[in-house]
Amino acid sequence: MRGFLLVAVLLLGACGSPAAERPSMGTRVDYQLGGAYEPADDVTGVVRDRTDSPAPGLWSSCYVNAFQTQPGESAFAEDVLLHDAAGDRVEDPDWPGEFLLDIGTPEQRQRVLDVVGPWFDGCAADGFDAVEPDNLDSWTRSEGLLDADDAVAMAQLLVDRAHDAGLTIAQKNTAELLDADLGFDLAVTEQCQEFDECDAFTDVYGADVIEVEYTDDAFDAACAARGGEIAVQRRDLDVSTPDSPDHVSRFCD
Repeated sequence: MRGFLLVAVLLLGACGSPAAERPSMGTRVDYQLGGAYEPADDVTGVVRDRTDSPAPGLWSSCYVNAFQTQPGESAFAEDVLLHDAAGDRVEDPDWPGEFLLDIGTPEQRQRVLDVVGPWFDGCAADGFDAVEPDNLDSWTRSEGLLDADDAVAMAQLLVDRAHDAGLTIAQKNTAELLDADLGFDLAVTEQCQEFDECDAFTDVYGADVIEVEYTDDAFDAACAARGGEIAVQRRDLDVSTPDSPDHVSRFCD
């Protein structure tokens, strides 16, 4: 276990001076990827897209799609994207419009970092406490063109860049890499109850885990098992805002 505490810790900022004391993540972290909204009074932290602002006075983590593109993303040059033998972009089969980034060589990983790194810096400048780089497991959808070693190498670059910016950084899902000791400070795991992976994450990160479940049964089971120990939330699949008829947001009692 890392023994990392997300409470009032001193981190070194990008300029080498101590950062301000950070608020605690707590156990009611609102996963607001579908759009920022006013947190409830008992919420202790939020996770928001990098294009949104942190929540004043609350622990705030910045979401960045670091291993593949967002739909309509134009920040990456064509030759930074992964292409198959026919020259076609490799697309995430479950998320149309999200294309995998080519992290297969040190040179390509540096080119990805040249785009993602400034995003991390922007998160820090905006006042976020942490960053969540998504799709660490993109190699599993690469049609065999990438492997776990590529993901590990890219993750280590991201960890170093986040720490240089004064941010803590979360491992997103990808239980396969929990033994890799990548230097992540906390974890964000979706549906670990359904996939029977939650203990694997808490064994490594202790209480520094944010668990998001998308069904009532999984959420209820998660609360019974870990609700007083880590941040557990029930969300709708689109992580929508409260003005959506599909919005769901519940915390353990």
